[in-house]
Amino acid sequence: MPDSGNKIGDGDYLDFETHVADLDRQMNELRKLSSVKGIDYSAEIRRLQRKQVAELKRVYSNLTAWQTVQVARHPKRPLLDEYLNLMVKEFRELHGDRCFGDDRAIITGLGQISREKVLVVGQSKGRNTKQKIACNFGCANPEGYRKAIAKMKFAEKYSIPIVTLIDTPGAYPGIGAEERGQAQAIAVNLIEMSRLKVLIICICIGEGGSGGALGIGVGDRLAMLEFAYYSVISPEGCAAILWRDGSQAADAAEALKLTSKDLYKLELIDTIIPEPLGGAHRNVHDTVHNVGQYIAKTLRDLKRTKLDNLLENRYKRLRSIGITPAEKLRRKTQAGRERIRAALKAIPKKPKPVPAKV
Repeated sequence: MPDSGNKIGDGDYLDFETHVADLDRQMNELRKLSSVKGIDYSAEIRRLQRKQVAELKRVYSNLTAWQTVQVARHPKRPLLDEYLNLMVKEFRELHGDRCFGDDRAIITGLGQISREKVLVVGQSKGRNTKQKIACNFGCANPEGYRKAIAKMKFAEKYSIPIVTLIDTPGAYPGIGAEERGQAQAIAVNLIEMSRLKVLIICICIGEGGSGGALGIGVGDRLAMLEFAYYSVISPEGCAAILWRDGSQAADAAEALKLTSKDLYKLELIDTIIPEPLGGAHRNVHDTVHNVGQYIAKTLRDLKRTKLDNLLENRYKRLRSIGITPAEKLRRKTQAGRERIRAALKAIPKKPKPVPAKV
């Protein structure tokens, strides 16, 4: 059932939720009538609730790629602050990149998830206008990525696992960001994160846009919430480039294969974390709980792997991105084929018989 504590207002329904909105209005009207007239409408309200649950199941089991993007951008979807407040105990923020400034679009800090001490690196988008302006709508500048990698190296020094929470439309493309080395900052993060000698878990909790998401998205495991998206470019940006028409965003979203189901089939992500019925915005607590449970379980599993093997697996995972199924099969069977060749070479060859002289 949707969480009654996270109320959805009239302006919070998405375009494809019109029937769900109608059922909510009917239930609200019956509750008002019940309080005014003193008539018990509980049976009718329960009937409407069952209809609403059935409608939500129908709608959210068949979302298109563009509808998934809309859910990922929902104004009441849980943001980094909710995860830090509900999931991370004793969070202590770490500031600054020791070079230029403290970018509020990327938050770093130490805390505890379940029984594990971790470094949390997350992208903050802000809830209201003031917060959005302060953190640049979740679009990080170079100093944000430099702050992130500096704190990750600190975690490596003390063998503290790293958890990154990805939620950004993309890195900030402004002139100042480019002058301070935006592309280089992201590239350095990709290199350094690929060889950090510590566990890294990356989770896309909302939008995973372009290099802005990749800058903190290299790790041993990459997971996504069910209705998040992860893409090389936003659907609107893709439509503007290919069709020169932003209204073609729905077609671009389908072509980009950006949903969790598509990316799991392509083996680009490791796990899909389920969301409550109707999306994360309808039940924030259950969503945060699911993410926390995944982190705790994955950390326990990864700690059983030797560090050298962990780094080797991380490298192989990165190198396998984008290869064809035939190439994957060739690489998987390469060791066996080499053993067979070596065994064949080790077989002693019989001398060829010399023909008798006549």
